[in-house]
Amino acid sequence: MPLPTVILPGYLESAIAYRQLEQSLQQLGFSTVTVPLRRRDWLPTLGGRPVTPILWQLDRTVKQILQQYNATQINLIGHSAGGWISRIYMGEKPYSARGELNPSLWEAHSLVATLVTLGTPHISQERWTRWNLDFVTNNYPGAFYKDVRYVCVAGKTIFGERRRGSWLAYSSYQLTCGKGNTWGDGITPIEAAHLEGAENLVIEGVRHSPRNLGIWYGSPEPLKAWVQYLV
Repeated sequence: MPLPTVILPGYLESAIAYRQLEQSLQQLGFSTVTVPLRRRDWLPTLGGRPVTPILWQLDRTVKQILQQYNATQINLIGHSAGGWISRIYMGEKPYSARGELNPSLWEAHSLVATLVTLGTPHISQERWTRWNLDFVTNNYPGAFYKDVRYVCVAGKTIFGERRRGSWLAYSSYQLTCGKGNTWGDGITPIEAAHLEGAENLVIEGVRHSPRNLGIWYGSPEPLKAWVQYLV
């Protein structure tokens, strides 16, 4: 029987946006739940502040699903920022970002069998997110925990250029990896979405967010490319 699966939404996103992905996984036999975030739950994290409130909600959801299914491990799917937040959650170093006096610690890597990141920017040049991402990169570089299977999925959809139609992609890629003229999903460039030592995938034609028009990582067809890693 497949392990239960937890989905952690991306930055400023709510659980409802992942309903289709959740249902698709359930139909494939994976008991799946999305961390029940609302958009306003992200407000305390704005401006580069700690993502601790999101981590505690993730922890509660993981503990609940482990108890519900009498399991010892889960599969964890992190979309966008949810991917690097999941890496903090698995870590064994106290997390105390700027302005936080009491560090928090979850050490959840033993609870995670597979971490799938979808369009996650694992690096950033942007000043508001750089502290958090430097914390992850410096403490848990690459596919850090050998007992966890890391699967990093990137999209090859829009080439960033300084022209109409691809300016947003260019700007986002440049803020993320320092280079705008590259391929990505419209928000996250391929080179930022992969980790050394992980099973790194590229899916053509997927857009970054479940709210984008067209297909995204969790749409039925792209799902076929990475769902096999949850088995």
